[in-house]
Amino acid sequence: MKAIRLKTEYLVNPVGIDLLNPRLMWNCEGGIRQTAYQIVTDNWDSGRVECGSMQTVYPQPLHSRERVNWKIRLWDENDEPGEWSEAFFEMGLLEESDWQATWITGDYTPNKKERYPVDCFRKVFRVKGPVCHARLYITACGLYEAKLNDEKVGNFCLAPGHTDYRKRVQYQTYDVTNMLHAGENELTVQLADGWYRGSCGAWGITNQYGTETKLICQLEYEDESGLRENVSSDGSWQWANDGPIRFADNKDGEVVEAFRKPLYQGKARESKHNVVPSASNNVVVTEHERFHPVISTAPNGRKLLDFGQNLAGYVFFQVNAHAAQRMLWRFGEMLDTDGNLTLKNIQCVGKKKTTPLQQIEYICGEGLNEYKTTFAVFGFRYAEVETDLELLPENVEAVAVYSDIAETGHFESSNELLNRFVEATKWSTKSNSLDIPTDCPTRERHGWTGDAQIFFETASYLFDYAAFSQKYLRDIFDWQKRNGLLPQIAPYGGVDFYMWTMNGSVGWSDIGILLPYRFWKKYGDRRILESYYDRMKKYAEFMIRRISRDGVVRKGQSFGEWAEPTDVMPNDWKDAVLPHPEVSTAYTAYVLQCLAEISEELHHPEDAAKYNAISAGCKAAYQKKFGKELDTDRQSQLVRPLAFNLLTKKQKAFAEKRLVEALDHYGWRLGTGFLSTPLILDVLSQIDMDAAYRLLENEEMPGWLYMPKVGATTIWESWEGTEAQGGIASLNHYSKGAVVEWLFKTMCGIRVDGENHFILAPHPGGTFTCARALYQSIYGEVSSAWERQEDRTIYRFTVPAGCAAKLILPDGRIETIRAGAYVYTEETR
Repeated sequence: MKAIRLKTEYLVNPVGIDLLNPRLMWNCEGGIRQTAYQIVTDNWDSGRVECGSMQTVYPQPLHSRERVNWKIRLWDENDEPGEWSEAFFEMGLLEESDWQATWITGDYTPNKKERYPVDCFRKVFRVKGPVCHARLYITACGLYEAKLNDEKVGNFCLAPGHTDYRKRVQYQTYDVTNMLHAGENELTVQLADGWYRGSCGAWGITNQYGTETKLICQLEYEDESGLRENVSSDGSWQWANDGPIRFADNKDGEVVEAFRKPLYQGKARESKHNVVPSASNNVVVTEHERFHPVISTAPNGRKLLDFGQNLAGYVFFQVNAHAAQRMLWRFGEMLDTDGNLTLKNIQCVGKKKTTPLQQIEYICGEGLNEYKTTFAVFGFRYAEVETDLELLPENVEAVAVYSDIAETGHFESSNELLNRFVEATKWSTKSNSLDIPTDCPTRERHGWTGDAQIFFETASYLFDYAAFSQKYLRDIFDWQKRNGLLPQIAPYGGVDFYMWTMNGSVGWSDIGILLPYRFWKKYGDRRILESYYDRMKKYAEFMIRRISRDGVVRKGQSFGEWAEPTDVMPNDWKDAVLPHPEVSTAYTAYVLQCLAEISEELHHPEDAAKYNAISAGCKAAYQKKFGKELDTDRQSQLVRPLAFNLLTKKQKAFAEKRLVEALDHYGWRLGTGFLSTPLILDVLSQIDMDAAYRLLENEEMPGWLYMPKVGATTIWESWEGTEAQGGIASLNHYSKGAVVEWLFKTMCGIRVDGENHFILAPHPGGTFTCARALYQSIYGEVSSAWERQEDRTIYRFTVPAGCAAKLILPDGRIETIRAGAYVYTEETR
């Protein structure tokens, strides 16, 4: 038996983490059962540890810059040792005193009403001999791109990522050993506004975190003689603002004069920032898939490029030109009725400002011009270009840019529309995973907590989502107020002032409890509960203070169900400014019940009893107040109490029957909004599996399959797509893809059920003849497939080495199976 997929705190060979007791993680390959392991490092040997767990905490004290090379071997069920596997991790700068560098900024006083060219900084230094070890520690209030000897350092795009820079600035650590050479070396850094000073939110509000962009960097290297040197940012660095990027905004785009080069005639000015940089302990944002366009001439006479896939990223192009020839690029998700590019669905148009522009103004240099955006990403499928220059498809690429979340889930079935819907969900997840989970990559690009809350289960099936979602949880709790209040959006930059009262909205801010709870269930991670328990309790107390004496929650504005089909519940401004007692009472009961379970896990019985009692009180109040309102065709008001088990036995029976009637009245189309769409198939599965499949297979609007049926390659914000809200709606918005969770856990029946253990309980149904799901879980790769033939159904399962599963077949058979591949047949006649 061999250890594979070695990780440290969910990361592969991380460099520059700051977790003092990191967990070492692995999967097993070969054999049936791990009976023991041994881990050896330079200064620690665990010896043989009798244990079946696939992770352990590194027990030794760790220091700044320390690199730990670790190797592991396993013993199988026959007590046979396997071969060694190797990995490493490296610590970053753990102490404030480790930072010898100084924050630097451009030599000018910024005006809030003005936008500025990209700052360029340079340091030339000499290295005496060959370098054997070198690290660059760097971050910025803004966005940076560093180059060492004219070669980009690392592959992080839009570094250092998005945080509330007033509370947390995350730095990156780069191994630059092979980029330095004996003699003269040049380190340059470009600094742009980014989220710090550039556009945030739907209206492109600027200066959200500060007005003075700045950076700090520290290059440490050691030569073969053992001499250690440090090149740090300070007032001796050269500075210029006459480089090629004259304007850079992460949403509006760039203005580039390619013929320019920075002259570095000025000096950097030393500055300060009252936040000590910390490691992100997260995956980086990188370039991924690339697409060449089909180029045509639009009715308006401009060049129109169709990349065939809606995505978030930027373009790369090559073009031969004379100096000063111009190109104007615009990017968008859709074409208007005439066939021209339109940004109507993603732009906010005001008297003084239209945003986001999603455009590039490029003025060429002489000869071959090669360009890709440095400090902006766009959401687009199409590009429109105004230019006289010839563009060839082979010289233009759309480059997808998103956090390096590896795909862990694969699904396919006999329904091609459903397969395409799953792929569209993956693309919307990628497009909205740029260091934080966002709602859309265009208009708002906000870290909406409600969207992330309802989508976590699906995202964690489809992608290696652990490190990414943990980083986002830090963003959420960075915002938390003294009274326990949690935000609707994190990080908070760009939120319109009048939306303040929406913080604490149930279903949104509840992520502070629901994300750790679901993370624990999916990844078996008890540490996340321990880390945030006190802060979860603070939010619970905030929720409890809003409960009225009769147990109903009438206080606090909230978004309610949000974004139901317009013929079910037309979108009205009052839906976001008035309380929603039914939704609030239901979520308060549900969330406190989850917290009670967390309290029990952490051995706090008094807390568990308290939260269970208050949850029960809200549940009783719900039955009394809202149990009388179940005779409705509004699906969400039937789904929610059934999903959260809030009803009496009699009320439940009525609601189940009424939900089926409501679906029948609506032509078996979806009438739910954000909060209930992920829940409705779970509820129907308990009532009638045939009903669940009937709803899933609906191809009419509103419905999941309608989107791919009309050509969507990503998930829409509104069921009506571009027809919703007067045409103002994102076409790349993952929330309604949350149904994909059901495909894995119910249709194919894969569920994580504790450490090294799964439940495999598939449910064939509908007109499907086959379905298959594969999930690379925290414990290894598990799969479940079924195929319906004329007189039988064939099931195929794989259980990863070191694991076991409880198998539950539709005919009632229940078995415990261990690692291996299995085939079962169920007669249907």
